[in-house]
Amino acid sequence: MSKLFEPLRLRGVTLRNRFALSPMCQYTAIEGHVSHYHTIHYGRFALGGFGLLMVEATAVSPEGRITHGDLGLWDDAHVQGLSHIAAFAKAYGATPGIQLAHAGPKASIQRAFEGNGPLNERDAARGEHPWSVVSPSARPVADGWLVPTALDANGIAKVRSDFVASAHRALRAGFDVLELHYAHGFLLNAFLSPLTNDRTDEYGGSFENRIRLPLEIAREVRAIWPQDKPLFVRLSAVDGSSNGWTIDDSVAFAKVLKTVGVDVIDCSSGGFGVYDYPSGYGFQVPFSAQIRREAEIGTMAVGLIIDPWQAEAVIGSGQADIVALGHAALRDPHFPLHAQQTLGSASPNAAHADWNIQAGWWLDNRETKLHQLGPWAPTVDAAADGRRG
Repeated sequence: MSKLFEPLRLRGVTLRNRFALSPMCQYTAIEGHVSHYHTIHYGRFALGGFGLLMVEATAVSPEGRITHGDLGLWDDAHVQGLSHIAAFAKAYGATPGIQLAHAGPKASIQRAFEGNGPLNERDAARGEHPWSVVSPSARPVADGWLVPTALDANGIAKVRSDFVASAHRALRAGFDVLELHYAHGFLLNAFLSPLTNDRTDEYGGSFENRIRLPLEIAREVRAIWPQDKPLFVRLSAVDGSSNGWTIDDSVAFAKVLKTVGVDVIDCSSGGFGVYDYPSGYGFQVPFSAQIRREAEIGTMAVGLIIDPWQAEAVIGSGQADIVALGHAALRDPHFPLHAQQTLGSASPNAAHADWNIQAGWWLDNRETKLHQLGPWAPTVDAAADGRRG
C-alpha cells in the first residue's frame, strides 16, 4: 500500500490517510457566521477522500478578523453553523479540524479578491468600515496600512482568553483537531518575529520573551482541549527575510511546543519581509523535514505539492507525517481518491470502493461498461464533424 494511504493515529484520533485540506480563507462569512457556501465547499473535500479537513482561519475576536468575510468563533452563536461542517466530515470519513487565528496587524483589510489591501472609501460605500488593529508594536505592515496599537497587559490577557474561549466553542462544534495560527504575519507571528516585535517588556527582545505569548496560549489551550484530541500549530518556519525568524528558531520553538502538548507543526513560511528563499515545487517541504527530524515532532508539509508521486515521496521519505493541499485541492476536490487510483492503492475489485457510495456505485458501473467497450477512439465521421465545428 502507498504510504499516503496508511492511517495516522494522533492521540485518540485516527486520520484515514495522510492527506489534509490546507486551511484557505474563503472570505464569505457574514459577521463570522457559516453560510451555505461553506457547508458545500467543505463537504466536497470530505467526499473527495481527505483524511483531515481543516477549516479556514477562524477569528477568536471581531478585531482579530482579516476581513469582514472571515469565519468566527468569538460568539456562541457561531457554533451551530460550524457543527454542520464537522458532522458532515465525520459522516463521510474525514476528521474535522479548525484553525483559530488573530490577524493582528494584518486585520481590517479587503478580501483577497477585492484588493487585499487597506479598506478604502469604496469598501465603506458598501458598509465595510475599518476597525482598530493591534500588534506587539505600533508598527504598520506597510505604508498606507493601519498603525496598530501595541498590546498592553490587559490586551495580551484578552488575546489569551479569546483563544481559550474559542477552543471551547470548537470542541462544542464537534471538531477533533485544533490548530493555532502562528504564521503569515498575523498577531502571534508578529510576536515571534524580530522584524516586528521591538517590545522591551517580558514579551519582547530575547527569543524566550518573543515566544512567551504564543507558548502561553498553546499551554492554556492544551489544558482545556481534551487529551485524546491532537493540537496543531501552523508556524511560519522562516520569515520572508532571512534576517528575521529562522528555521533554527522554528526547531527550537517546536521543541518547546512539544513539551506543552502540541502534536504537529504545520510548516508554512513567510509573513514579513521580501521572501529570500527558493519557492519552487514543494518549497516548504525541507522546513517540515528539518523540524520533524531535529525537534522529533510530527509535521505537516504544504506548498506546491501538486501530484500523487510528489506527495508519496514526501511521506515515504519521512519528510512529513501529513501533506496538506491548498490550490491543488481547489482544482481537484477528489485529489486523494484520484491519487489512490493513480498509485495503485484502490481496491482491485472495485475501483471506486472508497468513494461515497452514492457516486462510487455509478462510477464502478461505468468502469465495467468502458472495459467492455475497450479503448475509445473517434470515428472518421466524428473527427470530420469536429473539424467542421
